[in-house]
Amino acid sequence: MNTGAPHYPFTAVVGMAELRLALLLNAVSPAVGGVLVRGEKGTAKSTAVRALAALLPDLAVVPGCRFSCDPAAPDAGCPDGPHDAARADGARAARMVELPVGASEDRLAGALDIERALAEGRKTFEPGLLAQAHRGVLYVDEVNLLHDHLVDLLLDAAAMGANHVEREGVSVRHAARFLLVGTMNPEEGELRPQLLDRFGLTVEVAASREPAERAEVVRRRLAYDADAAGFAARWAAEEEALRTRIAAARELLPAVVLGDAALRQITATCAAFEVDGMRADIVMARAATALAAWSGRTEVAAEDVRQAALLALPHRRRRNPFDAPGLDEEKLEETLREHGGTDEGPPDGDGGGGGAHPGDADGQDAPPPQHPGDAAPQPSGDAAPRDPAPQDPSRTADPAQPPGDAPAATRAPAEDPGAGPRPPGPAEPGPDAQPAAPAEPFRTRRLDVPGVGEGAAGRRSRARTAHGRTAGARRPRGTLGALHLAATVRAAAPHQHTRGRRGPGLLVRRDDLREAVREGRESNLVLFAVDASGSMGARQRMGAVKGAVLSLLLDAYQRRDKVGLVTFRGGDAELALPPTSSVDAAAARLERLPTGGRTPLAAGLLRARETLRVERLRDPARRPLLVVVTDGRATGGPEPVARAGRAARLLAAEGVASVVVDCESGPVRLGLAGELARELRGTAVSLGELRAEAVGGLVREVRADRRARAVREGPAAGRGPGKPRRAA
Repeated sequence: MNTGAPHYPFTAVVGMAELRLALLLNAVSPAVGGVLVRGEKGTAKSTAVRALAALLPDLAVVPGCRFSCDPAAPDAGCPDGPHDAARADGARAARMVELPVGASEDRLAGALDIERALAEGRKTFEPGLLAQAHRGVLYVDEVNLLHDHLVDLLLDAAAMGANHVEREGVSVRHAARFLLVGTMNPEEGELRPQLLDRFGLTVEVAASREPAERAEVVRRRLAYDADAAGFAARWAAEEEALRTRIAAARELLPAVVLGDAALRQITATCAAFEVDGMRADIVMARAATALAAWSGRTEVAAEDVRQAALLALPHRRRRNPFDAPGLDEEKLEETLREHGGTDEGPPDGDGGGGGAHPGDADGQDAPPPQHPGDAAPQPSGDAAPRDPAPQDPSRTADPAQPPGDAPAATRAPAEDPGAGPRPPGPAEPGPDAQPAAPAEPFRTRRLDVPGVGEGAAGRRSRARTAHGRTAGARRPRGTLGALHLAATVRAAAPHQHTRGRRGPGLLVRRDDLREAVREGRESNLVLFAVDASGSMGARQRMGAVKGAVLSLLLDAYQRRDKVGLVTFRGGDAELALPPTSSVDAAAARLERLPTGGRTPLAAGLLRARETLRVERLRDPARRPLLVVVTDGRATGGPEPVARAGRAARLLAAEGVASVVVDCESGPVRLGLAGELARELRGTAVSLGELRAEAVGGLVREVRADRRARAVREGPAAGRGPGKPRRAA
């Protein structure tokens, strides 16, 4: 398939009812605030999003304006302005701009055109992706992997509707209002709460488990790959019908009335589910209004409110990354009944399907579309039969599915999607030895890797990164990054006479260029090696251990680390979770972790060493931090203590930074965890010392002791030998 081929048609996407509905609602009312699509890989998330852009109405733009100003309301501060109203007759298709995960800050926000500045001495602003996306769609695939500095820029632009650039002598502001659409695989990590809240709606998608529906997906994809233009032509009529309906719903939208009863249901629902702030109420109101317009009605019904809640609230109820997104539908129905009187459906009596059938304005099933000359519902020349109603983007594969509900195949599984099948390991405990529940997580002290690295940007250890405080300058390594202007001028200045400079300006050659060396924080690979042996098996004790590891996992999430989990008990060790960015997957494995048997400490350390070796080949720039959670006892296998010591020394020789969390308790302590930390050349901390509050408490105790000693010793306290007493 060549790069100029048309996108896969939106109406040809099989299933995915909630996803298509959420995208269409944003096409009707961009003020809804965008869509976050969560789901496993290979579920047509990107395909559906890219197909949406072709359905959006054309935009009227000021000709020649790089910032897509609206002729009816041009931006007074547009860098390309002021605009001539008489020439405001341009038009173009709505854009869908893709933001790559690895994009630079300059590429997103725009920056000074360095080449023109140095060659011509002109200060020219080069617009970025935010300018291109104005009045269109900004699409971020794998949005959960986006670097923090780019997330901050997106948050600022989304909040203000404008992009401000203040650096390198450039001061520019331009409008940046866009529909933000992101896709993500939860197995690879979660989003920061601030960005999560910026998405108006969220949808969980999963591949269908119905063989017939999966077969239809394959047929259509193969037909598209074989002849993209022909496949798109066969769906052109359905695409045009859907485009016409979007335009009609947009025209109807200003006439839709949000009554007091519907508004009361919206606010009561947000209050009942304890969502933070007021953005959820506003998004629900806009989504419910768009649903009514999409169904051809001028009044918001209870069903519109219910559907809006299912799309707008699940991602706003997460308090930490270990909470699964979702909504208690029974509680939702009860809240709507309590605050909505007897209004249970749309006023036109179509059976409560308001907004649930985006393909049919009256909510009724339409007959399968047929092309001229077709004797059957299939398009001629296409091996793939069509859906019963392809122009109905939100219909489910099962005709018996309730109109407002997502099909079972598109719902998120009840169990953690990142967990997957558990690898083989020691036998599970019996019913009388259920895994201990973890204690409440707490804020931990920061554990970091010594030295300065060059890994991916994050929030844990010191590193040379593309963003942070400027710590020096150096010659460019390959393509010039961030220019260090002062260092470049200093390098070029001594050569001006020999280069024949005869006037203002600076003669700069490539050898003079210097790029800024910036120091910030990097993310690390935090590998947990957790002792699950019988010596750790007391329920209260193991609960405290799990609570501590959960706390460290939460800290790793906030610092954007990758995490892995090795457990050891009985006769061997297992890699319970390969390194991943999904801390909720690690939390799910930890909560199910059983205990019992001997302590194969050496096996646990060797398995951790092998895991780090493999990960070093995959990502050599990411520095590891090994966190061993144990009481230090080694009882499994021959010569357990000696083997554990040798394994620890191997890790130390490879330069692995290590922290041993000492889980030993009781009045008599052997100090074995401290000895293990010394063999690892790492640090030992107790469970109590792991708390951030404990560090602050220790400082306060030291200060209190000093003050008490000063009071006891009198005025002479604190004076060193030979120091004279101060004169009064």
